[in-house]
Amino acid sequence: MVLRVLALFAHVLFRTVSGTVVAPGMIMKQSISNHRAKTVVFAFVALTCIAAATGPGAVGSQRKRSTSSQTPVASESARRVYVRSKSLLVRAAVVEDKLLKRPEFKQLGLSITRDESDADIILELRHDLLTMYVFTVVEVKTQTVIAGGKLSSLGGTVADKVAKRFVKAMSGVNQP
Repeated sequence: MVLRVLALFAHVLFRTVSGTVVAPGMIMKQSISNHRAKTVVFAFVALTCIAAATGPGAVGSQRKRSTSSQTPVASESARRVYVRSKSLLVRAAVVEDKLLKRPEFKQLGLSITRDESDADIILELRHDLLTMYVFTVVEVKTQTVIAGGKLSSLGGTVADKVAKRFVKAMSGVNQP
């Protein structure tokens, strides 16, 4: 895959330098100055070296390292939270990030899920009026609203305020 992309890039490079289509295996036209030709060849060699260094083995090892640095999989006893944002200005991923950064979130035995059918709790955020946002926390099994509130976007980020209020509300709720 990397070599295909590299070959396509080299083809585009040769095309833009010469102004005509020149395949990598063809002799370069004499209208190209030596300086441009050397630059193109140097770029091609440099990209080939980069592709060789980040070949299939290196890419796989990078993936392994990134997955090992992530947080461990939550235990089965953890309550799973699904974040649903109906606001165009505050995305669910931002709220999730703010929740995960709070130490109280993990202390309460909570974890984030991206599968709504797998969730025990749904945190829903919606935009109300101008700078006002409403959030509700619903327990999925009983379809009961266990927490909620209204907050303003003034004086801080909405996602951070929602995360703070959610953790505070969940510490007051009895855990099963």
